[in-house]
Amino acid sequence: MEQASEALDFETAAIYRDRLAALSHVQGHQGINPQGVEDADVFAVAQQGGQTCIQVFFFRTGQNWGNRAYFPRADKTYEAGEVLGAFLTQFYDDKPCPRLIALSHEIEEVELLSQALTLKAGHKIEIAVPQRGAKKEMVEHAALNAREALGRRLAETSTQAKLLEGVAEVFGLESPPRRIEVYDNSHIMGTNAVGGMIVAGPEGFAKNHYRKFNIRSSDLTPGDDYGMMREVLKRRFSRLMKEAGPKGDADEEANPELEVDDGAMPPWPDLVLIDGGQGQLNAAREVMQELGIEDAVPMAGIAKGPDRDAGREKFFMTGRQSFMLAERDPVLYFVQRLRDEAHRFAIGSHRARRKKEMVKNPLDEVAGIGPSRKRALLMHFGTAKAVSRAALADLTAVEGISEQMARSIYNHFHEKV
Repeated sequence: MEQASEALDFETAAIYRDRLAALSHVQGHQGINPQGVEDADVFAVAQQGGQTCIQVFFFRTGQNWGNRAYFPRADKTYEAGEVLGAFLTQFYDDKPCPRLIALSHEIEEVELLSQALTLKAGHKIEIAVPQRGAKKEMVEHAALNAREALGRRLAETSTQAKLLEGVAEVFGLESPPRRIEVYDNSHIMGTNAVGGMIVAGPEGFAKNHYRKFNIRSSDLTPGDDYGMMREVLKRRFSRLMKEAGPKGDADEEANPELEVDDGAMPPWPDLVLIDGGQGQLNAAREVMQELGIEDAVPMAGIAKGPDRDAGREKFFMTGRQSFMLAERDPVLYFVQRLRDEAHRFAIGSHRARRKKEMVKNPLDEVAGIGPSRKRALLMHFGTAKAVSRAALADLTAVEGISEQMARSIYNHFHEKV
């Protein structure tokens, strides 16, 4: 680098400078792949603003197999070691345990936990808080990642909290919603109709709470969007009342002191958004009145603007004049994201159902025909159509097809003629 600089070849000098900086960076981070550590999990805790982040690094066969941040819900009075101890007792319920578990903080009953994990794993499990050397550097690196992940989480949560405050103001809620449910339907000329429900809350989209509803009603007119919405909401809230009880009772249930699942939220929605105008909203209200919960959940319809222009949506709520939001209103952008996600989910569910119908085999409708018998029949006859035309004697010649099953197959395809 110096020689190139003296020769006034500054471009070459800059290349060497960048290579030196890159090498220094690599050498300065060797702690994440420490020598002498073959099989270990590293746990580090960071706490700030009433929230906790536990960063876990996984080392196997001497290699760093990656890391993951967890955000357990714990009582705000819990110290870092208390949260970490409770977290560890749940973490290895469904995971293999390495020989070393390195921690950033001391936990209670460490010997008891070590013995329990040793018994489960079938080999000695060491749980320790490293004090020096490469293992301590591993923990410090994990702690740095935990602090950074928690910082990002707090920033995102703050933004989401402001948006939810705006939602509460726009839709007249008493407090920011903890659970928003958005509904949309998807079909082609009434066929393969599917209803979709997406859920969002303080931490963004809660995809583990999404639900799809295959429309079952046989008396619906194809393409009856109102009828589809009635069926979806009736099934959703009938089941919710059965499983969670009335809204007030469900919300007052005590939450566990520590929840590893960071997607936890109340079972009842604080706001329901319907993709559609006044007609869809009226259909939804009819269902809620029928179930006796018309006042339990605020509901709003979202009608697309002229020519489906984003930014010109009109909102409908019972007891209020329809209204629009300013095109640059952050709440409008937020609601658009919710509606688009519901649309994406409903479309995806519809396409999956349509694809399944397209590849459906007539043999699937025959009682008693499972994968093995279907495979044997197709191997013997070639096609389902050939099976439908086969005589009883030909059917009984297939391996695994008894005379009774052959008669059942024959009758299935011939009794309709």
